Amino acid sequence: MQYRNHTCGCLGNKFEGQKVILSGWVNSRRDHGGLIFVDLRDRYGLTQIVSDPEHNKELHKVADRLRPEWVVRVEGKVRKRPPEMINPKLRTGKIEILIDKIDILNEAKTPPFEILREKDVDEELRLEYRYLDLRHKRLQKNIELRHKVVKKIRDFLNKEEFLEIETPMLTVSSPEGARDYLVPSRLHKGKFYALPQSPQQYKQLLMIAGFDKYFQIARCLRDEDSRKDRQPEHTQLDLEMSFVNEEDIQKLTERLVKEIIKVVPRKKSFKDPLPKLTYEEAMDRFGTDKPDLRFGLELKDISGVAKKCQFKVFNSAEQVKGIAIPGCAKYSRAELDKLTEKAKDLGAQGLAWIKYQKGKFDSPIAKFFKPEELKEIAKKLEAKSGDLMIFVADKPKVVASVLEELRNYFGKELKLANQNILAFAWITDFPMFEWDEEEKKIVPSHHMFTLPQEQDEKFLDSEPLKVKGRLYDLVCNGVELASGSIRCHKPKIQAKIFEVLGISKKEAQEKFGHMLKAFEYGAPPHGGIAPGLDRLVMILADEPNIREVIAFPKNQKAEDPMMGSPGKVDQKQLKELGIEIKKK
Repeated sequence: MQYRNHTCGCLGNKFEGQKVILSGWVNSRRDHGGLIFVDLRDRYGLTQIVSDPEHNKELHKVADRLRPEWVVRVEGKVRKRPPEMINPKLRTGKIEILIDKIDILNEAKTPPFEILREKDVDEELRLEYRYLDLRHKRLQKNIELRHKVVKKIRDFLNKEEFLEIETPMLTVSSPEGARDYLVPSRLHKGKFYALPQSPQQYKQLLMIAGFDKYFQIARCLRDEDSRKDRQPEHTQLDLEMSFVNEEDIQKLTERLVKEIIKVVPRKKSFKDPLPKLTYEEAMDRFGTDKPDLRFGLELKDISGVAKKCQFKVFNSAEQVKGIAIPGCAKYSRAELDKLTEKAKDLGAQGLAWIKYQKGKFDSPIAKFFKPEELKEIAKKLEAKSGDLMIFVADKPKVVASVLEELRNYFGKELKLANQNILAFAWITDFPMFEWDEEEKKIVPSHHMFTLPQEQDEKFLDSEPLKVKGRLYDLVCNGVELASGSIRCHKPKIQAKIFEVLGISKKEAQEKFGHMLKAFEYGAPPHGGIAPGLDRLVMILADEPNIREVIAFPKNQKAEDPMMGSPGKVDQKQLKELGIEIKKK
């Protein structure tokens, strides 16, 4: 049996009078005064088929049985629709198929939700029936977009003489940041493989091996909590190059990004070349190292004025910063109270506000300031008449995190960001290390295989938190898209970095002895970057989270409701692995 000679998305007027065979799913069925109209759907589109009892009575009885999501094969003749029945929204909207034959290939139960719904459906239900969810046109477009992006990447990098090289999925556990997923070894009881958090060590070893330019569409697995832009398993474009500096890698990445965004013509890059902000500048102006540059609302420091005023919350605070929100001086007291509660939920002790209208200042705290101080604050915030000035007074870390969230909130609330603009930027000069308050120790800000900036190497022994790394991130529309660095290729500096991180020589040999040994055999200067594929497609598709651009994602609890994973295994398997599960 031939199932089809055309798809459901390709037929038009030029096919009039031709006999065609189509197969697909019943999208909808309508009975109009004896005639039965069925929209037949496949990945490529919809085609309207018509059953006329005067044309074939027995066939009409079969058509009357059809229900949504049944899989059918039809044969019939293409004819033009009457002018009043043309559907301009469909590629096939000018024609229909008068059917001569229907084969029911498979019946279907009533789905737990409408396949082509636009109303909200509980995400857990969607993930449990993901194979039905993926029939939705929007998700199919997202997966198709993902395919196009990957193809662009491969075509571009092939022209740039990169080699696509696969690296192992079963590797060794190493302290690189997030928790590893561990895989017990049956042949070596008591020992474990680790699934790769990234191919970091392998790609550096490939540079030492002399491959010069490597890439991989790499699967990365990290046992960390899920968020809207995070999954336990995600995909990244992994790039590594030898004999390069930061500018070489950034220029190549910019050219690649230009190629990729061609797959979505409506999306336009914000600036060319891409702007660069240091980490300190980004934190100062936006409160984050991944700012959304499609709108202003920059954070302004008024700590100097705050120290002079009579408002105790301000003059006793470590830092005071504010934002001028355009046109929001009209906010009611109830709206301002709601905004204050939001700031508290974000970690602030409260939120101070001043309405600025026609040169006048309206606020419960205005009485604590001299007129010239209020004018100085308005000037610093670049406030205009009708603006609402909001302030957070606290430790710099709290001030930054709260105002960043409020800035993004107003960016969405006031629709300040053009959805078709891609505001890429480079963030550079990150600290090499940071202090982990929970662990009470120094940890890498990115990863431990980064080369320090040359002028800061002297601080490794005495003041490691002063050291800046040769690190750079690519951000876009408030999302960190890629993280990269010039790698440490010098054994002595790498050993010193381990020392700063509290990794003993013995542990360094156990965990990274292979890397340290490889460095002794002529490691070239090298560096790379790893754009997150899921996040990139999420932005291009205008989706709110990466689960919408992954075929089979996990939920927020790192579970797959469809497959039932993680799941239990039987005692026989555990015994073979030498594992015993203790009950609490």
